[in-house]
Amino acid sequence: MPYTVLVTAPGLAPAGLDLLHQRQCEVLFLKDISDTASLARMLECHPVDAVISRTMTLNAAMIASCPTLKVISKHGVGISNIDLAAAARHQVAVFSTPGANSQAVAEFSLGLMLACARHLARFDRHVRAGRWQRDGDGMELSGRTLGLVGLGQIARRVARVAAALGMRVLAVDPMVTSEQASAFGVSLQPDLDTLLPQCDLLSLHCPAQLGAPPLLDARRLAQLPPGAVIINTARGELIDEQALAEALRNGHIAAAGLDTFASEPLAESSPLRQLDNVLLTPHVAGSTPEALAQMARGAVDNALTWLDSLDGQHPVSPERLAALSRCRCDLPATDSSEVTSR
Repeated sequence: MPYTVLVTAPGLAPAGLDLLHQRQCEVLFLKDISDTASLARMLECHPVDAVISRTMTLNAAMIASCPTLKVISKHGVGISNIDLAAAARHQVAVFSTPGANSQAVAEFSLGLMLACARHLARFDRHVRAGRWQRDGDGMELSGRTLGLVGLGQIARRVARVAAALGMRVLAVDPMVTSEQASAFGVSLQPDLDTLLPQCDLLSLHCPAQLGAPPLLDARRLAQLPPGAVIINTARGELIDEQALAEALRNGHIAAAGLDTFASEPLAESSPLRQLDNVLLTPHVAGSTPEALAQMARGAVDNALTWLDSLDGQHPVSPERLAALSRCRCDLPATDSSEVTSR
């Protein structure tokens, strides 16, 4: 049976779109990723069976407005844009594509780290403006301490390269044992408050929970040593952006490389736009052609497998169901720790 699938973006990589066309699915796209009103209308007016979710918020009202909706399949890993409680209430399954973009995000995180440590964006701006100012105020990474918040697939790749550069690597992740961390050359710390004062550089690799307060607020930013660098390719909601802007402005934080923001696109009024010591990118860490293909294929396969398992017309092998179960995003426990790996 053909399904109606809504993609919360203007397009989808051929690796996923071809799978939908092969099944003769009706595919709907959002033209503008900032137009939440259009997303709400499409869910209310169309018999959508599945949503391929990118970065747009899927709130409780949207989920409730579409009685035909059976599955939300995330094109990526982070699910903080999806109201999991509402999905559970309406018996809508939620899946993600873990690992599909891990290499791309790890490489991008390292790129931001190097660019921030050596002020590459600032030097580029100076040369373009006709200034030949050869400042020697960058940070060498060898001998520095890198802190990783979360020690999942992305962070482990970052740790491997950081160690090769001669960095000391620490991490906090309640889902990882000290023995597991040691296998990646990482020293596991008991909690975030212990980790932060030791970090010359801090890189975030954990999910955000919808509606939760920022992980890095003014108090925790102050725990970092003066001159620290912050990298965020995880979720914008993890950082209090106003507090970070102030820390960047007063020099306590030397630089930041940010690929994600609490609200996207980043508002023109954001104080981060006015600062010379922050490198801003438009949520593209995981958007290489290779990663986009893997995420599109995985997200579509998850959605179709789940829909097939419900309608009974397309037999689903036990192997596919087992693989699908590993991608299921359950409701977070009420007593869950604030830091988990990606």
